[in-house]
Amino acid sequence: MHMPYRQHAPKLVGLDLPNIPWEEKPAGYPYPVWRYSRNPIVPRDAIPLANSIFNSAVVPFGDGFAGVFRVDDINRGCGLHTGWSRDGIQWRIEPKPIRFRDPIQDLPYEYAYDPRVVCLGDRYYVNWCNGIHGDPTIGCAWTKDFRAYHAMENLTLPCNRNGVLFPRKIGRKFAMLSRPSDTGHTPFGNIYYSESPDLTHWGCHRFVMGTTGGWQRTKIGPGPAPLETTEGWLLFYHGVVTMCNGMTYSFGAALLDRDEPWRVRYRTKPYLINPREPYECMGDVPNVCFPVGLLADRRTGRLAIYYGGADTVIALAFAQVDELISYIKANSI
Repeated sequence: MHMPYRQHAPKLVGLDLPNIPWEEKPAGYPYPVWRYSRNPIVPRDAIPLANSIFNSAVVPFGDGFAGVFRVDDINRGCGLHTGWSRDGIQWRIEPKPIRFRDPIQDLPYEYAYDPRVVCLGDRYYVNWCNGIHGDPTIGCAWTKDFRAYHAMENLTLPCNRNGVLFPRKIGRKFAMLSRPSDTGHTPFGNIYYSESPDLTHWGCHRFVMGTTGGWQRTKIGPGPAPLETTEGWLLFYHGVVTMCNGMTYSFGAALLDRDEPWRVRYRTKPYLINPREPYECMGDVPNVCFPVGLLADRRTGRLAIYYGGADTVIALAFAQVDELISYIKANSI
């Protein structure tokens, strides 16, 4: 049974989500993030012609949930698909990829992968890694109903990946985290902050954090949209270490300052989740845990974290925000 908050325990700033997917922590488990016992929740072949379904984002919508899913097809093209769920665990994914009602002239959409979704006002904004003349950049579109999607200008020049919008303005400006990259499978990468008056013109770039040792030695990148708490912005992020047989992707978390999010207050030295289970270790890209989706319930402090396993399937993990923040503080770099 969930323990009540201590009087001054860290709390979420946001909405109540009483139907958040949830499973209690296994008895005796010593860490603050634990896996769903029935992972993976979305198999690689959940729709026809899918080679793999992974690295996908979800949000509350109506009396259930909606999401934007990365689907790589059996021709190994990658696109974005809408998904629907009543409980956040069983998903119905549209077999046809998203098409924009108003594509922008002279702006190519060569591929699309690793989406994030955030609600700002009455719109849901979708960001993804967008191909333009063979180079990766951060694409953007908005929707109100997850049926009609409206294209926007790319948010950055190539080459950039892992664009994540904040769920509210910072100092009257829209805010974003991203990870500048190169044209290939980037052998480097740090996280940067940018801001914009209109979601089109971006500037005031600030360094947020870079690589360190251990599991985040090669590169890092932001995961789901930052989550506001009374202790600061809670950011899940992936970290990569290059091993003798390739790259291993794990994820950790950081607390960013609420008013100046480029300032890191705390950051996990140990990882929170790393590849251990078969669905994380075996797949199209072995040894990958890649978080891009997050749900949160303000009243209980429960978190549900969606992550890609081995670039093949979608898995789910859980945490309590007060316990997690205490762990971050106690185990910070």
